[in-house]
Amino acid sequence: METFYLFLVLFLGVLAIFDLSVGVSNDAVNFLNASIGSKAAPFRVIMIVAAVGILVGASLSNGMMDIARHGIYQPQYFYFSEIMCILVAVMLTDVVILDIFNSLGMPTSTTVSLVFELLGGTVAYSLVKLANDAEGILSLGNLMNTDKALTVILAIFVSVAIAFVFGTLVQYISRLLFTFNYRKTAKYFIGVFGGLAATAIIYFMLIKGLKSSPFFEGPFADYIFANTEKVVLWCFIGLTVLMQVLHWMKINVLKVVVLLGTFALALAFAGNDLVNFIGVPLAGYSAYTDFMAQGGTVTPDSFLMTSLQGSAQTPWYFLVGAGIVMVIALLTSKKAHNVVKTSVDLARQSDGDENFGTSPVARVLVRLCTNAATTITNVIPLPVQRWVDSRFNNKEIILAEGASFDLVRAAVNVVLSGLLIALGTSYKLPLSTTYVAFMVAMGSSLADRAWGRESAVFRITGVLSVIGGWFITAGVAFTICFFVTLIIYWGGAPAILAMIALAVYTLIRSQLLYKKKQHKEQLKAEVNNTVAQLRKAKNPIEALNLFRQHSREELRDDLYFAAETLQGSVEGFMNENLKELRHVMAALRDRKTHLKQVKRVGTLGVTQLDHDIAIEKGLYYYQGNDFASEIVYSINRLAEPCKQHIDNNFSPLEAVQKSDFGAVDMRIINYLKKCADMVDRNDYNELPELVEESARLNNALTQLKKEELKRIQGKTGSTKVSMVYLNMLQEASNVVVFSCNLIKVSRKFQME
Repeated sequence: METFYLFLVLFLGVLAIFDLSVGVSNDAVNFLNASIGSKAAPFRVIMIVAAVGILVGASLSNGMMDIARHGIYQPQYFYFSEIMCILVAVMLTDVVILDIFNSLGMPTSTTVSLVFELLGGTVAYSLVKLANDAEGILSLGNLMNTDKALTVILAIFVSVAIAFVFGTLVQYISRLLFTFNYRKTAKYFIGVFGGLAATAIIYFMLIKGLKSSPFFEGPFADYIFANTEKVVLWCFIGLTVLMQVLHWMKINVLKVVVLLGTFALALAFAGNDLVNFIGVPLAGYSAYTDFMAQGGTVTPDSFLMTSLQGSAQTPWYFLVGAGIVMVIALLTSKKAHNVVKTSVDLARQSDGDENFGTSPVARVLVRLCTNAATTITNVIPLPVQRWVDSRFNNKEIILAEGASFDLVRAAVNVVLSGLLIALGTSYKLPLSTTYVAFMVAMGSSLADRAWGRESAVFRITGVLSVIGGWFITAGVAFTICFFVTLIIYWGGAPAILAMIALAVYTLIRSQLLYKKKQHKEQLKAEVNNTVAQLRKAKNPIEALNLFRQHSREELRDDLYFAAETLQGSVEGFMNENLKELRHVMAALRDRKTHLKQVKRVGTLGVTQLDHDIAIEKGLYYYQGNDFASEIVYSINRLAEPCKQHIDNNFSPLEAVQKSDFGAVDMRIINYLKKCADMVDRNDYNELPELVEESARLNNALTQLKKEELKRIQGKTGSTKVSMVYLNMLQEASNVVVFSCNLIKVSRKFQME
């Protein structure tokens, strides 16, 4: 029995390491959003600053893991075996939920997930204990501490509302002061702004990051906390002078502020949110050591965990070790970059492809806000409107290469996030760092007019999706942990092993799905890279060459893709391979999305060319893209009935149908590959031969249609099979025709 519980403690430790990795990947949005979005420094420098902040914050953590020890349940009423059941259920649930959110690229709150998992597990076991309490001694109020959960629920609403409102207000004022060309106005305000920002960050680090740290004690610390107002005042004066001097030395003060804020947020995150990752395993470790200290005089089902009522004293090596794991996770996790990307894309200043669609709620909100803005504008004097518009002239925006927004907004994001969290802490209001950082970023982007008429409905849908995800986190965490706890209680050791296996399967499947998503992101990144190159083109000739190169690569890939998916569709149908057909359908959906994104290149490419050339080449580019789309849609119309046919277990193709169409299908696939090679070589000397091959293929397909119609007239074979077969022949013919047209258009586009 002791060996089994030792295994559970070690297993909790392993889960803690994994939880640190997935937790940091998700919470990275809290402190990387501003610096990465504004390109305040090279990516490596940003990661080093954040890593140092995490390591320092973890090492100086107060080590108070009380939320996992007695924050939700009342440990004096639970036995050792019951506590271990709850803790194992919590960790299994937490790792899976956070990994899923990371794979989706959705920021969520590790605090909320932990609290509601503990709440779900505690409710489950409390109901069991109440059901088994024949004497009626226990009550739900004895077993649970619901105050913490209610406080977190309240904090959700408070964090979202306060952060968004203040983010909008402060950014609006900052933009009026600095405008988008902040270099012109920096000489008037930069010293005071930088001093105020740096002072707020230091105040944030003292109050939120170090106040409860066991390493920050003694007379010096006592003096600082007893004279906080005086310290803040002198810091403001000294830092204002320092920032002004740095400005005179041609050092960008805003970059200093952003990097300092990134360090502060990372420090506070590691110092205070560490409990979300290692609090539960350490509570299990503490419970195990207390149980073993009894020397075998008690059993797991008779030893009450009264010892967990006291505060934890976490050894320093656990804190440092956790910090090292968090740093490694931050530096190596691609999912962390994925989560940050979601937040940055929603806040970016420029238009482009949106990650989210539209929703009825977003459309209504945009309409209401537009009408309200029009009403307010009508009562504002025209000179005031003109002055405000001049301050928000984003044509003068100063952006680093590849940045989504400028340094003014980045500085507001980090400073205001830190200040709101510090103020919330000082008033004992547990503001979520995730909620504050994200909503400040959204509020500041709204104030900066980044949500224009063309993008507002998409951005609002994205914000609502993220906020909805936060609420879903709470519900899902509670529900899953509730049932996992009950399963472990009823199933014992076999149930624990089964839950472990299920969690491992879920994590592996999540990783595979994430790799597929990465492939989509890679295709999108290639399009964005082409757009960036076209924008940087020095003259129309360079732009045209880039335009042609992109078209060749894109059409070549489209034709190879068509050959691959057509072959997969036909083989999947003939072999009754439903898995292959589903794979083809998923690939076709992704390709259709990609082809829509490619049209952006055409729109931008036309603007970079001379007038006469732009009209001619733009027309051919769009025609080529349209023919590529038609090829993909034709294969989709071919594959979908085949999939439905196999999925319904209808009769397969007859041998003669397989033989006839299989031979022509291989000729079509080879034809598509020849077309792709021709585009890739940019050599169209063999075009007449391909046109003749196209005609021969269409004649062969027409002949197969006639033969099938004869079989139908003779009432031989299945009607359902004949319908699918004729559809395959027609769509295959369309593929051949559109491919031939694509080659002709590509030749005209590539001609000098």
